[in-house]
Amino acid sequence: MKRHVHAARLRVQRKANSELLRLWWQIGRTILDRQEDASWGDGVLTRLAADLRREFPGMTGFSITNLKYMRRFAAAWTVPDPIGQRPVDQLPWGQVIDLITKLDDQELRDWYAGKSAFHGWSRPVLAHQISTRLHEREAAAPSNFAGALDQGDSDQAQEITKDPYALQFLAIDGDATERELEQRMVDRILDTMHELGPGFAFVGRQVHLDIDGDDFYIDLLFFHIEHLRYVVIELKTTKFDPRDAGQLGFYVAAVDDRFRIAEKHQPTVGILLVAGKNDTVVRYALASTTQPVAVSRYELTEEAQKALPDESAITRAFADELTRGENR
Repeated sequence: MKRHVHAARLRVQRKANSELLRLWWQIGRTILDRQEDASWGDGVLTRLAADLRREFPGMTGFSITNLKYMRRFAAAWTVPDPIGQRPVDQLPWGQVIDLITKLDDQELRDWYAGKSAFHGWSRPVLAHQISTRLHEREAAAPSNFAGALDQGDSDQAQEITKDPYALQFLAIDGDATERELEQRMVDRILDTMHELGPGFAFVGRQVHLDIDGDDFYIDLLFFHIEHLRYVVIELKTTKFDPRDAGQLGFYVAAVDDRFRIAEKHQPTVGILLVAGKNDTVVRYALASTTQPVAVSRYELTEEAQKALPDESAITRAFADELTRGENR
């Protein structure tokens, strides 16, 4: 019963949002038409805003600034039909404002609108993805997936990579303690998970592998619930070294053998996050690695790049706060 109530409320909310966007679009379209047909400058918007507020005193959204946004909304999406079926019609008004003010290219507006509608991004997440130019980073990490996986699977695995990863939440100075680092990551834990991408479920940090008496520890282990595959993530605070690819490939092979259920799961993949990389060196290193791995750079603030914390501290804090976020 509760599930039906929640579903009905969600449908009502979506319908109300769609109708509100339709109204905003129609007002914006009217303003554009009047300005084309007559000498109707921005000064008229002041009177129009006052008239609308006086006629509908219980309704918000009729400020001069918002009327200008309505005008830009109608100019960006020129055809109103089929209203409610486009990705932008499923977004809150605040996200529509961000699309029209932060992006000039209409194809990019539609791309980000589709992503936000599909993944259910909040407004801050959408703003972060736009500012970090997700459309250029998504699926961009160099990898050997094409040679190490079947064609269909390699394309799917490539989709979960980014290059670079925008990890500005690690903006700390060299004197920061581990506790301060952890607190900073608590403050930005949702942004961290959104940056990794949809579908990632945290499995553990420093995952222990006992291989015939020899001990090994995986920095971060995830399971991608949409792709049904384990994803090994290794962090390096240094520039990429070809030996890093070999180490990650070793971990991928071990996870694939120890944890993966072949009948249910797709092959395990690895993603190496490094402070810097030479793409030619990466390409040669990946060519000699048989396990499916990708290499991506991560970005911090300039201050953080000058004084990177200890690699193990990053790994511990990153994983501990992911665990705490899941337990809340």
